[in-house]
Amino acid sequence: MKCVLMQAVNEASTLSWANRIRGFVICFVIGGVCTILGVCVLFLPKIGLILFIVFYTFGNICALGSTMFLMGPLKQLKRMCDKTRALATTFMLTCLVLTLCAAFWWKNFGLALLFVILQVLSFTWYSLSYIPCAREAILKMVSICIK
Repeated sequence: MKCVLMQAVNEASTLSWANRIRGFVICFVIGGVCTILGVCVLFLPKIGLILFIVFYTFGNICALGSTMFLMGPLKQLKRMCDKTRALATTFMLTCLVLTLCAAFWWKNFGLALLFVILQVLSFTWYSLSYIPCAREAILKMVSICIK
């Protein structure tokens, strides 16, 4: 059953390379625009913080989803769950969900901002995993600065 489901998803998601590039660019641009919009509305009275949280989180989801167009959804999900990325992926997705929970369910905007900051850090750490030796270089720089 699992194999049949994966095959069905893979077959349904076959796109030409040109359509993959278009999908990537559109999703990535939407993500960037949402992030910029979030920053622009941050200082609106009363609703600014909520709009920022929604736009920023949706922007990150779009940016993450954009890469699925390049690799295909199954390959991207497998790469997200590689042993080198599993922790970063889990932390990043958890921060996305907790940001929205803090804003809408718990109504704790200080906590929501903390989760936004953690989103930035975790998304950056996750993204660095795709650049060979980038994480190691960052850790080495940090350890040198701390000494």
